[in-house]
Amino acid sequence: MPVYSLFPFADYWWFYALFTLGVLSLLALDLGVFHREAHEVRFREALTWSVVWISLALLFCFGLWKYAHWKLPQDPRLIAEGLTAAQAAVLANQTALEFLTGFVIEKSLSVDNIFIFVLVFSYFSIPAKYQHRVLFYGILGALVFRMIFISIGAALMQLHWVIWLFGGFLILTGIKILFAQEKPIEPEKNPIIRLLRRLMPVTPELHGDRFFLRRNGVLHATPLLVTLVFIELSDIVFAIDSVPAIFAITREPLIVFTSNVFAILGLRALYFLLAGVMHKFWALKYGLGIILVFVGLKMVWLNEAFGGKFPVTWSLAIIGGVLSASVILSLAIPKRVPLTPAPAN
Repeated sequence: MPVYSLFPFADYWWFYALFTLGVLSLLALDLGVFHREAHEVRFREALTWSVVWISLALLFCFGLWKYAHWKLPQDPRLIAEGLTAAQAAVLANQTALEFLTGFVIEKSLSVDNIFIFVLVFSYFSIPAKYQHRVLFYGILGALVFRMIFISIGAALMQLHWVIWLFGGFLILTGIKILFAQEKPIEPEKNPIIRLLRRLMPVTPELHGDRFFLRRNGVLHATPLLVTLVFIELSDIVFAIDSVPAIFAITREPLIVFTSNVFAILGLRALYFLLAGVMHKFWALKYGLGIILVFVGLKMVWLNEAFGGKFPVTWSLAIIGGVLSASVILSLAIPKRVPLTPAPAN
């Protein structure tokens, strides 16, 4: 199989441009039409949007599969290597499976983001009706940073030692998730938040859905902006795990980019869908740790052990199996919540 990119940026820049324009249009429609007025996102609305985003991802996967079946047998580079039509079809199937596996990985790792969102909104006492606005701009920023990280990652992945570095990092991160004790979130100790407070005064109370407020000619930030900054910083930290994780599945920047985008687009709806029941899925933490260890091993060992490419169907089955087992275990063995003693009269 070829070691070069099947969808080089020089030939597919127009696709990146159209895809990005389409994503921005969907986001504008979301905020400008469906969420023009601040309101609390209920379960039914969150479920509907979750189905919409997942359906769009699957539709894109189907379109990518059809396009690959049409395009790859005509690729001059593949023809020069002597690939048969049957081999090109296998390569096209693998391309679609890599997107699907990458999407599942990114979707599962985004559960960690949801834990953080719940804690941060609670810490800053952000009402439910303003949370969508914060997440909208947080995810918009996340898309920009993911594009930067993916571009850097695609360049670095050409160096073999970087593959080992990323793989080792994912293994250590997975082990840390499995065994390290959870620490309380303390945004006020974050150096970026401290810097923000030094550069700009922050109002003690919210002012509707506004991020900024001018008082006596002085521009103030509101707690909504502080929340947004912390969520953005949290996503940057998570991207350090998730971007290398998907490069363990595929080296195609186009697949890495599109699967990341679709997973991030559905993150808001997933948050509103699961925020109230996240405490019940205690085993998901360990499932995510196992997944990170697996993809790390895939980078440093399994790919080489299987002739350069660990079967993507096996990867999808293992990741899906671990996630399913985590959910079933969480529901089968509910975690006991310690009772809070009643206050004395």
